[in-house]
Amino acid sequence: QVQVVESGGGLVQAGGSLRLSCAASGRTFSNYAMGWFRQAPGKEREFVADISKSGGYTDYAESAKGRFTISRAGAKNTVYLQMNSLKPEDTAVYYCAADPQEPYGSTWYPNYWGQGTQVTVSS
Repeated sequence: QVQVVESGGGLVQAGGSLRLSCAASGRTFSNYAMGWFRQAPGKEREFVADISKSGGYTDYAESAKGRFTISRAGAKNTVYLQMNSLKPEDTAVYYCAADPQEPYGSTWYPNYWGQGTQVTVSS
């Protein structure tokens, strides 16, 4: 099975930017759709963005549209989440996820998860 490890979280001021990385290993990277989810304190985990195996399809939560960009680099077996114009409400643990199923449509339930990376946005 594929393993994924997130990095790049940290503390940033409102309006700032961060780029999260997710390194995949264990299986052929191109065989997996990838995505990002987040969980804020006291809230359920929520979808942020996903990307198809080829990178030709992406989808975003409404809260992420226009501010976040998901991308993948096949040669590096890595998926990125570029986050701009960060807000305090973006504070959460961000999780990378992977699944062989493509993320088309409104339901995508990945089976492989990382441990998460903390993002804290101060006001």
